[in-house]
Amino acid sequence: MALAYDVLLAQGFAGELGRFQNPVEAYEALTRQAQVADEYGYATVWAADHFVTAFQSQHMVFESWTTLAALARDTKRVRLGHLVTGNGYRNPALQAKMASTLDVLSHGRLNFGIGAGWNEAEYRAYGYEVPSTSERLGQLREALQVIRAMWTQEEATFEGKYYQIRGAINQPKGVQQPHIPIMIGGGGEKVTLKLVAQYGDFCNIGGDLATIERKFSVLKQHCEAVGRDYNSIRRTAQTLCVIADTDEQAQALIPPGLEFAFPGDFRSYGLIGSIETIRQRLAAYEAIGVQELAIAFLDIPQVEMMQRFARAFIQ
Repeated sequence: MALAYDVLLAQGFAGELGRFQNPVEAYEALTRQAQVADEYGYATVWAADHFVTAFQSQHMVFESWTTLAALARDTKRVRLGHLVTGNGYRNPALQAKMASTLDVLSHGRLNFGIGAGWNEAEYRAYGYEVPSTSERLGQLREALQVIRAMWTQEEATFEGKYYQIRGAINQPKGVQQPHIPIMIGGGGEKVTLKLVAQYGDFCNIGGDLATIERKFSVLKQHCEAVGRDYNSIRRTAQTLCVIADTDEQAQALIPPGLEFAFPGDFRSYGLIGSIETIRQRLAAYEAIGVQELAIAFLDIPQVEMMQRFARAFIQ
């Protein structure tokens, strides 16, 4: 199966909307990205779940759930999802309800992405408590059970350490059967990837190719331990893209400060260079078992690189 390609939406977390003064113009630029993805054959548009920029600046950041609800009506074909929604920001029963509604609004195009949460500065700024890492992972484990119960049971019940629901009715449950697909973000080898094996339909891994390949191997071991077919989990990864006529021109276009979003030597694994260089990188991703790439195009909020990439590798 050939690689599928996704777009990481520019909502502002990396400060990419800083050039805008008018929020309506910023939103329309964001919408244009999704519509180009829809038109040019990308598989999914992913939104990040953040409230402020990574640098705590005054630049605009659009809230993810309301943004995706709007994009559900502004697009027709492309799938929509969070990469990933923070479990600690919303009660999981409420998130299940929100996802069910969004799946209907999009006519069955939602991928539900969820993670344990990590941005402590954001937690504190918005008045959330900051649990320990082990507590956040424990909460994620329970949240996944709550969410699946809300999507599969007529009156959902769950009694856990962190969450309890008692006869919760969720109608409509969404369009997709047997339920909305779940992506669990993160590459923690002891807990997160085990949760993927137990509850996930997608995984998403970041980092260089060697790291991704190792994480996939760990996931396969967890699948074997819980009796899950490893190939039933769709394997996705994140990368970045800068296209130019030559590799040197592409390297020169890379802005500073990307290390916070793309770990390690992103120049060694990113889709950076000429069309032929990028073709070789894509083959390397495919060789290690990646099935779908979520791509941050670094000319966003412009769309020319998205279009150029699609003409070369999708259409």
